[in-house]
Amino acid sequence: MIAIYDERQALHEPLTRLAGGQLVSSPEKPERLEMLLAGLKAAGVPVIKPAEHGDEAIRAIHDADYLDFLEHGFAAWRKSPANGPELRASVHPNVYMNRKPLDLLGRAGYFQADASCVLVEGTWQAVRASANTAIDAMSRVLAGENRAYALCRPPGHHAYGDKAGGFCYLNNTAIAANLASQLGCRVAIIDVDVHHGNGTQTIFYDRADVLTVSVHGDPAFLYPYYAGYEDERGKGAGLGFNRNFPVPLFSDSGVYLAALAVGCDAVTAFAPDIVIIALGLDAAVSDPFACMGVNIEGFERMGAMLGGLRRKTLVVQEGGYPSGALPLLLTSFLRGLTDAD
Repeated sequence: MIAIYDERQALHEPLTRLAGGQLVSSPEKPERLEMLLAGLKAAGVPVIKPAEHGDEAIRAIHDADYLDFLEHGFAAWRKSPANGPELRASVHPNVYMNRKPLDLLGRAGYFQADASCVLVEGTWQAVRASANTAIDAMSRVLAGENRAYALCRPPGHHAYGDKAGGFCYLNNTAIAANLASQLGCRVAIIDVDVHHGNGTQTIFYDRADVLTVSVHGDPAFLYPYYAGYEDERGKGAGLGFNRNFPVPLFSDSGVYLAALAVGCDAVTAFAPDIVIIALGLDAAVSDPFACMGVNIEGFERMGAMLGGLRRKTLVVQEGGYPSGALPLLLTSFLRGLTDAD
């Protein structure tokens, strides 16, 4: 197994997020990278810098106007001395009004689904490097690598084709999956992040070439709240190719892995050529968000279950936030994944 990592991902340094009506320190910070790198080192996984790829795979998933906002929005924002160090929307569209305005703040509200996905000085460089990391890792799997891990940060699975959300800007998992699908591969995504991958679901919701499976905390009580329910099964050609397995908040390893086992059955029935694991480590009992109870042994068992699918595999890093256990969680998961061989 190899890992792909680009140090430019550290350039995105958000200062705050809105929580409980207050601006507090963002947990999606560059130090996540160092912790995850420590986990890779402990697992004995070699880390490789990605080759530079073009934007074609990104543009196949994301709206051109949205990409322009990500690349140039912050510079436009800082032209006014009255504006602060983060571009964060203060107004958002809703089901009754959803036009795209010309004003920068209005466009920020249109393109930022929530208050957690601010733009700062290095955001575009970092999210572009994160997507390029996933592209490079998938390219290596397509070229014959059996397993690869893309150390992507910022994460991506909450990003829609034209909206950022939940710390996510470019949907790394979807970009990688679409790249493989366009080359004729059957692709299954299995997302184990504690928060539902709403962006990924939406991108593939009417497609039958990519199966999307998600095990996550019940969205009736957990972000993203408005998607991730069991009855969301896809539409049109995609009907039946989206599967959600929400579990009660604070569930232990046994409950979470029982749901994953059913998700693995769905993947096996689909018979994919490639499996993409959207790896969130935030279902851990030690995670700062503290909404699930999976322990370190549970993550090793999770890796073993997914390795047992016996498919070429790309692991794309999603959530999992700074704690003393974060490196060990990654090490344990990868140990389970590779020991399954």
